[in-house]
Amino acid sequence: MGQERRDIATRSDIVVLLEDFYAAAFADPLLGPVFVDVARMDLAAHLPRLADFWEVALLKRGTYQGNALAPHRALHAVHPLTAEHFDTWLALWTAAVENRFAGPAATRAVVQAGRVAAAMRKRLDVRAPAWTAAPEGRRMLPLSGHAE
Repeated sequence: MGQERRDIATRSDIVVLLEDFYAAAFADPLLGPVFVDVARMDLAAHLPRLADFWEVALLKRGTYQGNALAPHRALHAVHPLTAEHFDTWLALWTAAVENRFAGPAATRAVVQAGRVAAAMRKRLDVRAPAWTAAPEGRRMLPLSGHAE
């Protein structure tokens, strides 16, 4: 049997989750080029800020003060993001959470990611096509409680 999953309880847990997620995202054929070639994301430099954001969102402690939309808006201006980018991001995030964690904070991590994705899609005016198929091997999750 696999290892027992516990809940996200510390900043260290969040860092491990972020490392798992970004390893998958950088390797993903759709997201990898966006992170690596377009955004040229330096994970080591960006990880503390990402951990700050998720620590506030999940553990209700920390000091994140920033505008998560601004870098995504700048990226979108250079390389337009699509509904598939957001769906893939959410599927990879959900898998990273569920592979390692279980509990109320882990559930919040998935729910909050869905909210973040929905808010960014709305603010960037990224509309879903009339019909989309789930990327092969991925489970689709609704980005909001209503149809677009």
